Amino acid sequence: MQTAQRIINAYRRKRIIVCLTIALVTLVLTLGVRFISQRNLNQQSVQNFASQSVNALDKLLLPLKAAQAPMQTLVGQPCSQAHLALRKQAAALQTVRSIALVEKGILYCSSIFGSRNIPLRTLQPDLPSPESKLLLSTDSSLLKGTPVLILWHPVSEDGESGVVQIVNIALIAKIMLEPQPPLITDVSLNVGERYLRYSRGVTDSLQVEENGNRLEHPSAHFPFSLTVASPSASEVALLSLPGQLPLALMLSLLLGYLAWLVTASRMSFTWEINLGLAAREFELFCQPLLNARTQQCMGVEILLRWNNPRQGWISPDVFIPLAEEHHLIVPLTRYVLAETVRQIDYFPATPDFHIGINVAASHFRHGMLLQDLNRYWFSARPVQQLIVELTERDALRDVDYRLVRELRRKGAKMAIDDFGTGNSSLSWLEKLRPDVLKIDKSFTTAIGTDAVNSTVTDIIIALGQRLHIELVAEGVETEQQARYLRQHGVTLLQGYLYARPMPLRDFPKWLTERGSPPSAHQHRQIMPLMPLR
Repeated sequence: MQTAQRIINAYRRKRIIVCLTIALVTLVLTLGVRFISQRNLNQQSVQNFASQSVNALDKLLLPLKAAQAPMQTLVGQPCSQAHLALRKQAAALQTVRSIALVEKGILYCSSIFGSRNIPLRTLQPDLPSPESKLLLSTDSSLLKGTPVLILWHPVSEDGESGVVQIVNIALIAKIMLEPQPPLITDVSLNVGERYLRYSRGVTDSLQVEENGNRLEHPSAHFPFSLTVASPSASEVALLSLPGQLPLALMLSLLLGYLAWLVTASRMSFTWEINLGLAAREFELFCQPLLNARTQQCMGVEILLRWNNPRQGWISPDVFIPLAEEHHLIVPLTRYVLAETVRQIDYFPATPDFHIGINVAASHFRHGMLLQDLNRYWFSARPVQQLIVELTERDALRDVDYRLVRELRRKGAKMAIDDFGTGNSSLSWLEKLRPDVLKIDKSFTTAIGTDAVNSTVTDIIIALGQRLHIELVAEGVETEQQARYLRQHGVTLLQGYLYARPMPLRDFPKWLTERGSPPSAHQHRQIMPLMPLR
């Protein structure tokens, strides 16, 4: 069977494991949530950057697109007439470096240089074109080598005549294409098959590091896109986790401590006892008491056993003291009362048969015992004699002798168990005037072997006889002990010499094999009370 310290240590280990598990899970979940949140935030930040940059460039180009119509009407007019209008339009658009008019493939008028006569194809091999185009190139006339965006708008069916708008993209690129470590390591403006990167100029190829992600965001209005290179969002989020560790540790310790407080009642022996009562895991046993001279069974002492499906058999020496310590002995006694009445048919229906019920002194407080006996025992009106037994391990000062007197008036008797080993005094014998004194088995075992305890046993026997109190000897295991007790006037004996504790359902068979119970005309002997042992 389990020992008290072993069970308590087992529950303490379970509580520690549960609390540590909760703390660890909280730590992992907190860091995991922060990791996922930061990863998603990183991904969203990269997407927002690309979207905002494309939108910003769209806002710069849309006014140029809106200004196409008035510029197209100038194509074919002499430069002397159109030049002022070109200059005004370039000044109004602000972002435009220059506007040029092209007729039959010849750039003949510029907002900056005025009249010119240069084949457009020599400046831009892809122009003129019958379709509107957006080109990424470098300036070849004013600020040579600087990146520019060229917007071509044809006005003739063959595409040889049209308007050229040149946008200074250098300053915009420094603002829009600047990387933002650690999230964004590279940004590229893609127009056709040419690319503009921060501080690297216009190139014909785009190389991005293999380790990392690429996000390409196209414009909804113009034929360009933005490519954003970034390390893995998970990698960046992982690097930020050490900064989240203090908060995660504080939260895990807090929840672990709360779990320790919550499990104080739900993962303790008190919770186990309550669970056992609710699940009816406790079973009633009984041990017969025999008349020392006639060898007839005069009654039984009810014993409580616990086959815990989670812990195995738990000794009464373990759960009874723990139940008393945690104020659960009263619910256990109520369980014993209810179960004894429910299974009362296992016992002979005669008033000369005694049934002992063990009761703690604390059960007497505020009249609780009388209320419980009225509810479970007296209301059922059993024929058998009830003996209420007090153990000396309890403080007998809690017992109200007026309540004892009321119990006697209702037909119950009073016994003191394990007499001589507890904390009662002779004054309580005078106040309580018990009907029975039960000699503890430690004194019974000492008969014939221990001179000191044998002398104490003789004193207890003499005291009981002098006060006219019935004596019951517990723990009788040898014929020598039984003979000694009979010779000294102890007539009720209990112990392994006669019977071991047995389940209530086995008692009728034992009684049949042993002999008939006492008849009503026989001398009425006192039968001890049931310890919850």
